[in-house]
Amino acid sequence: MERIPVSVIVMTRDEAANIVACLDSVRDFAERVVVDSASGDGTAELAAAAGARVVPFHWNGRYPKKKQWCLDTLTLAHDWVLYLDADERMTPELTAEIAALMTAGPRHAGYYISGRMRFIGRRLRFGARNHKLALLDRRHARYPDCPDLDVAAMWEVEGHYQPRLGGSAGRLQAPLLHEDAKPLFAWLERHNRYSDWEATLRNDGRLQAMAEGESRWRRLLKRLLDRAPARPLLVFLHSYLWRLGVLDGRAGFHYALARAFYYWQIGLKLGELKAGRGGVERSPRHGPRL
Repeated sequence: MERIPVSVIVMTRDEAANIVACLDSVRDFAERVVVDSASGDGTAELAAAAGARVVPFHWNGRYPKKKQWCLDTLTLAHDWVLYLDADERMTPELTAEIAALMTAGPRHAGYYISGRMRFIGRRLRFGARNHKLALLDRRHARYPDCPDLDVAAMWEVEGHYQPRLGGSAGRLQAPLLHEDAKPLFAWLERHNRYSDWEATLRNDGRLQAMAEGESRWRRLLKRLLDRAPARPLLVFLHSYLWRLGVLDGRAGFHYALARAFYYWQIGLKLGELKAGRGGVERSPRHGPRL
């Protein structure tokens, strides 16, 4: 079978638990590149043994961060790029959908892919969904320089924001699976860092400025949620009841609770920042750049 003319990029740091399964799920793609940040657990060696090209990455503490660095620096065989995290797995349906898209000829500059995750041992069918712009024409995509270098917890990879496209965006139908083999601690620790980032950028308006590129409807929803009282409770009810996470059983309940805890962390840290008591770790090298 002719391989799919897309370059898959997987960014890693200490992902030995996940990298082989991730790369196995994209064997039908023409190019697989692992961009590794000095892993100490054998990630690079495992990736090379699985047939991927391994490229070392050393962040200089400035822009571009890792995703844009890949677009700027890597010599790739194809213009279409698929970004995967090491704990993500392609489904056969998604692989077939991308293959058909490349054969027919893409109509957009990038495509959103919906994620489905496994949480505490169970794949969630209802209460957990995310959408990210992961399939890109690199000639028409760029990650913005978000002014977040002062947030030490976010380090080398772009935060929770999408690339900007020089064209329209489409949406693929088949899901991408999130199958993290690391212990629950890793998920909680990662979201603790994310809450530092979001609280800091909310505190001085930087997050709101970043949202100006989104649709009017999404901006309105975010403003309403930001101003709503008992935001963590609303997030829990949205995931557990509105999104039918209750049908995911015990895992659905705990995932909804974890989402609520994430927004509780943001609110608590934001309150500390507004009171002038810090609240998050700040990088000594950088101050806020507005």
